[in-house]
Amino acid sequence: MRAVLAKARPVLSGLRLRLVVAFALVAVVSALSTGALAFREARTGVLTQSQDTVIRQFRDTVGGLAPGLPSVPTEQDLKVLVNEVARADPAGQWRVMATYGGLRVFSGSQDRFGALTAELSRSVRTQPAAVFQRVTRGGHPFLMVGLPVVYHVSEGTPPTLSGLTVYLAVPQETELAYVRAMIAAIEHAAWSALGLAVVLALLAARGVLRPVRALRRATRRMAEGHLDVRLAVNGSDELADLSRSFNETAAALERSVTQLRVLEAQARRFVADVSHELRTPLAAMTAVTGVLDDEVVHLEGETADAVGLISEETMRLSRLVEDLMEISRFDAGAAQLQLDEIDMADSIRHTLAARGWLDRVDLRLPGQGGPRNAVDPRRLDIVVANLVGNALRHGAPPVSLQLSTETGAGADEEGWAVIEVADSGPGIPRAALPHIFDRFYKADTTRARSESSGLGLAITAENVSLHGGRIHARNQPGGGGSVFSVALPLRRRSQAPDADGEPS
Repeated sequence: MRAVLAKARPVLSGLRLRLVVAFALVAVVSALSTGALAFREARTGVLTQSQDTVIRQFRDTVGGLAPGLPSVPTEQDLKVLVNEVARADPAGQWRVMATYGGLRVFSGSQDRFGALTAELSRSVRTQPAAVFQRVTRGGHPFLMVGLPVVYHVSEGTPPTLSGLTVYLAVPQETELAYVRAMIAAIEHAAWSALGLAVVLALLAARGVLRPVRALRRATRRMAEGHLDVRLAVNGSDELADLSRSFNETAAALERSVTQLRVLEAQARRFVADVSHELRTPLAAMTAVTGVLDDEVVHLEGETADAVGLISEETMRLSRLVEDLMEISRFDAGAAQLQLDEIDMADSIRHTLAARGWLDRVDLRLPGQGGPRNAVDPRRLDIVVANLVGNALRHGAPPVSLQLSTETGAGADEEGWAVIEVADSGPGIPRAALPHIFDRFYKADTTRARSESSGLGLAITAENVSLHGGRIHARNQPGGGGSVFSVALPLRRRSQAPDADGEPS
């Protein structure tokens, strides 16, 4: 479920969906607003015209029949009146009621007049004019009209109520059908507008997203190192300006990176040339310091100290030049593996014994039948010596070295030979961990100048990578020192990578 949501999240929050939703909302709101206004005006017009026509016809009919009534009409007189008024409707839908005093006479059934409200009755009794009201009874709409019969005493005097009142009940089903038809038309228009808006939004989104997708692809290619990628610029809108800006930025970045690569190549060439040129005089200096070291026992005081300092600094300079030469070979792609299938435990013991470290390191090596692997013995010696020497110099005893194996993740992998070197020192500062294998990086800036060149771990990482392995540094839990782990793939010599990283 989380994977589905993760895949759907970019779609749900994408620009295409937002454009479609925005267009749809605008279309729906516009259609509904326009439809509501049109509906209100049309409904008012239909009902007003209908009621005005009915009231006018009703008033004219009653006004024509009332003068023929006696001043005190009887029930029979009222019956004749309501029947005549009802016959005035060609559709035969009018129902009429006449009241005079206690008399109430109906044309046909009197069920419709159950909808007659007290408010309408009160209004008819208090004013000499027709009064109407629209009501609903049993789910059916009706127009109720009340008309008092008046007579005039003389010109200029207000009319006098005769006491006779005529009521009319007219069903409004036809008008209701008109209103429902208008609502259906408005709904149809709203759905049509919504569909058109979605189509227009998709077309607009396609036009907007085409350059955006092109920009995304170009950005990804640039991130992969293809700095020559450019966008086609069409038009003069904001997206075209964005494409032009991208092209200008890409061109400037390509120029800068090209210049940096040239400078980097020149710097590496310079380091390689300088290191190479220093080897000859350093060889002579090393030979001289060797002679001086043999004679230092016969020297005294400051002369002996000076000879010791010269010897020490010459050896340090020699190691630095050798490290620089090694780094230069990696940079030039000239580093090659001289593979040999060896017992890794024996090789590690030989490395420590050659440097006099066997009694200073707690070895945890497998016994007989330990892992044999196709590696470059010289480079494995450099890896082990650099890691153990780093732990002895900058950590604290006890220092341990463990060799173990791990099974491979796939059927085509024989597994890994894992070397772990741990110390009990203060560990590596957290800020230094991401840079611990960088060239010339020293985690402890207060370290003495002569202790190391800052290239040992970088050379170690390059040698591990050349074997197709991996290296990792971490601190032990609770501040118990640092741990360096090297994993080298277990392969026979025929499977081991050559200088180009391919199986030989």
